[in-house]
Amino acid sequence: MIRLVLQETQEYPLPSPVGFKALLRGKVAIITGASRGIGATASHIFADAGAMVVLAARDEQKMESVADTIIENGGKAIVIPTDVTNPRSVENLVQETLKTYARLDVAFNNAGDSHIPTALADMKIDDFDRVVSTNLRGVFLSMKYEIPAMLKSHGGAIVNMSSTAGLNGVKGLADYSAAKHGIIGLTKSAALDYAQMNIRVNAIAPGPILNDRIRQLKDRSLIEQAVPMRRIGTPEEVAFLAAWLCSDQASFITGATVPIDGGRLAGNP
Repeated sequence: MIRLVLQETQEYPLPSPVGFKALLRGKVAIITGASRGIGATASHIFADAGAMVVLAARDEQKMESVADTIIENGGKAIVIPTDVTNPRSVENLVQETLKTYARLDVAFNNAGDSHIPTALADMKIDDFDRVVSTNLRGVFLSMKYEIPAMLKSHGGAIVNMSSTAGLNGVKGLADYSAAKHGIIGLTKSAALDYAQMNIRVNAIAPGPILNDRIRQLKDRSLIEQAVPMRRIGTPEEVAFLAAWLCSDQASFITGATVPIDGGRLAGNP
């Protein structure tokens, strides 16, 4: 059973595991950025929810390790090395998915990139281009090739990874914030384009999540104090939200951006 780990000290078992295991049963799901972090966690959770998972990222070796664990636990997963900034690579991802499973039902467009916070005028142009290309262009290319495949399957669901930085500005991360704002715009427009064609498109906007950078911090208290719930979120919590939005339980939700930030956007704690 997957267990949700909070603050790396307490474990909370998933409620109603029988219902959860049917959440995405029989669905074919692409997950980008699947080699580490939220993407790797989502790959496990989508598989545990019954999906046939297609892992996509540049690091094939790390994806193979994730896929092997999924398969050992009784799930189904394949690995397709992918660079989301490259149209041919993304097109190949979708085509190989169709060759293997003959359909595409779900996509979690999670791949992203950032850098050390830098004031805008000091930001390197190459860093700006890389961040925007991976985060914003990557989501555009992913949807460009995923949506036609879903139309052939008579519908589907897409979740795009934005951030609370896509809803507010962030000091030192102008390029990242701009890209994440752009993802929300892409999501809303795509949702309107395909609302009558049974394709739902939503975005999620995580706040502070326990990633590699935060794990390395000796003192996380300042981050925790900025969150009304007084803790940092987990990759599992983000992945559960993405899985639910991709499921039929969210069948009347499209064009939405759902924050998952412990109440941070609600105001100062």
